[in-house]
Amino acid sequence: MEQLLHYVWKHKIFPLHTLTTTNGQTVEVIDSGLHNTHAGPDFFNAKLKIGDTLWVGNVEIHTNSSDWYRHGHDKDLAYDSVILHVVGCCDSQTFRSNGETIPQMLLDCPQAVRANYRYLSKGDVSPACYSIISSLSKLTVHSWLTALQSERFEQKTAVIRGRVEVCGGNWEDAFFITLARYLGVGLNGDAFEAWAGKIPFRAVDKIRDDVERVEALFIGVAGLLDKDPTDEYMRKLQKEYQYLRHLYSITDTLTAERWKFLRLRPGNFPHVRLAQLAYWYCNGRSLFSKIIEADSVEALHKVLVTNTSSYWRDHYVFGKSSVQREKKLGTAAQNILIINAVIPFLYAYGLHRSSEVLCERATQLLEKLKAENNYITRLWGSAGIEVGSAADSQALIQLYKSYCEPKKCLYCRFGYEYLRNRK
Repeated sequence: MEQLLHYVWKHKIFPLHTLTTTNGQTVEVIDSGLHNTHAGPDFFNAKLKIGDTLWVGNVEIHTNSSDWYRHGHDKDLAYDSVILHVVGCCDSQTFRSNGETIPQMLLDCPQAVRANYRYLSKGDVSPACYSIISSLSKLTVHSWLTALQSERFEQKTAVIRGRVEVCGGNWEDAFFITLARYLGVGLNGDAFEAWAGKIPFRAVDKIRDDVERVEALFIGVAGLLDKDPTDEYMRKLQKEYQYLRHLYSITDTLTAERWKFLRLRPGNFPHVRLAQLAYWYCNGRSLFSKIIEADSVEALHKVLVTNTSSYWRDHYVFGKSSVQREKKLGTAAQNILIINAVIPFLYAYGLHRSSEVLCERATQLLEKLKAENNYITRLWGSAGIEVGSAADSQALIQLYKSYCEPKKCLYCRFGYEYLRNRK
């Protein structure tokens, strides 16, 4: 209920009758203020006329007046700046910490808005605003998707900065960890990130001229060599890994149980992905620098070319041969990496270097890539939104995961249109 009152106040969806305080003074809302999502009063710098007096200050909103005391605001100096207490139910008076009375206003939420909000928050249709999507103007859709794209960049930038911090400020290492995560194809993403975080990169630098030694270390740290060997190559890697493990004092590793194989295509098996990462590490010196220099999708595809050692050309796991084929990343797999790892990393690095050129390039690359095809983009497409590029698909994924799933319809522009227009 309190969130709904916030919404009604913010967008001035007031009853048609004159607004008054609980003691009968008229209230004119000139400016509802800036919505505060952090600690302190709910709306900053509101401009109100209460009776004959013009007030500029903060506004606090509660379901019940007594919530003022339940939240301890009567003893908090930060709330002495409140000029109006807006409530859904007035069950007590409210006072500042010095004992001064704070004017209160009972705010009725229109019944239609209340009913629409109930439908949005509890409806079975996904997205709940499905019925109005096709009627929205292109400007409304475009402006919201643009904002969502920026929001997604900011969200991913925060994650990347966290990885860089863990890597002691080394962007190259953090980039490799990010690539590893998205080679996990969702199902093994967490495992790949955890695995990459355990790799002693400076130790691997010393052996990167030998892809089989790097494979031994990569697959060993993944815990996939911790069983009886099934063929001679596995036995060879085990022997090499034991030597490297002792040489570099490697003790923190994953277990084989951490990896998932069910419903994965063989080309996405962890063994193959680890072999590809080993090949990348050995043949992709200054990989991050090359990514920064690439100024087109085509250039990025060339940088992201990978393969494996000869053993994996006819194997997906140890001991079971298969039809021989090179284990290269296809265009679709490369695009997944570009959209989810490369472009966000480019944007984050651009912010780090205060480079508008890199940030703008990241945005342009996203707009040039084909939209992702998954259940979320198909859902929005069936609702009537044209998903033309990866910029659109990333924005719609952000919308679904950050607003639709947690039912934050009051913070969504589509939800606003539904509440405003739906009868």
